[in-house]
Amino acid sequence: MPRARKKFVCRKKDRGVGLDVFLMGRIGSSRSQAQRLIKNNLVLLNAAPPKRARQVLRENDVVEVICEPTKGKYEHTNYEKFDIKIIEETDEYIVIDKPAGLLVHETGAGEKNTLADWLRDKYPEIQKVGESKLRPGIVHRLDKDASGVMVAAKTQKMFDQLKAQFKERAVEKKYLVLAHGVMEKDMGEINFAIDRGVSGRMSARPKIDRTKLKNVNREQPGKAAITEYLVKARFARFSLLEIKIHTGRTHQIRVHLLAFAHPVVGDNLYFNRKLNRKKDKELGRLFLHASTLCFADLSGTKVCYNSGLPRELNDFLEKLN
Repeated sequence: MPRARKKFVCRKKDRGVGLDVFLMGRIGSSRSQAQRLIKNNLVLLNAAPPKRARQVLRENDVVEVICEPTKGKYEHTNYEKFDIKIIEETDEYIVIDKPAGLLVHETGAGEKNTLADWLRDKYPEIQKVGESKLRPGIVHRLDKDASGVMVAAKTQKMFDQLKAQFKERAVEKKYLVLAHGVMEKDMGEINFAIDRGVSGRMSARPKIDRTKLKNVNREQPGKAAITEYLVKARFARFSLLEIKIHTGRTHQIRVHLLAFAHPVVGDNLYFNRKLNRKKDKELGRLFLHASTLCFADLSGTKVCYNSGLPRELNDFLEKLN
């Protein structure tokens, strides 16, 4: 069976970015995973092996990632250590409560112990649903360190309908998040554009007034992103927020709150080095939980599913009082 390949063409904004960092953004891997792929000759740059992992890219460079094909049944993994609760199951879809620490699907670096593995083992027929064997029935994702409600399609018809709803922003998603600092307003909206930075991480910054002469040459690239927040509780140095997102950008909530000077507690990727992060280490996970997910089923009826805060997050909040 021939090896599958993923091909990416470098754009203008990718000029000067290292190959390993570029791969982080394209396949969702860590930098070390990207470097391992390059070292194992599983990456080509303009149809040839790259000279080094950090080779600087140019516009229109072609990067190919070679993926080993799946042979036979997927390897059974030890995802049993995770408590994956089924919230609702129908003939068309399954709604689950994803625990923190569980990766939704492999990124191309061959990770095991994923939600996709669990779906394939529990529902063998789901392997034919969707657009990729790596993401059977999966139309959206949660960050590995986040927890909460997710839906996966069990039929292609439901997959297509869910995909269309996510694309049209017709799906309602709410999250409970603990942020550093005390929010001044009870509610608000963050609408900073989000783009991928040179480090491979996503980035956002407040909008500038383009009508002012001093901003003429200050280009602010990125995709539109809208995050609403409502303060549910205030503590001495933290704010518990209910967040509703109207777009689904990578790491949107985490990036927006960092840019808003209120990073998510427990976030080891998007944080302010000047902050006292003693409580982050105490918590030991990301305080980001998908609490509500609403979508239309095949009959067109709106259905909503909820997930309460995991015990470790509730216990953490009680200690703040």
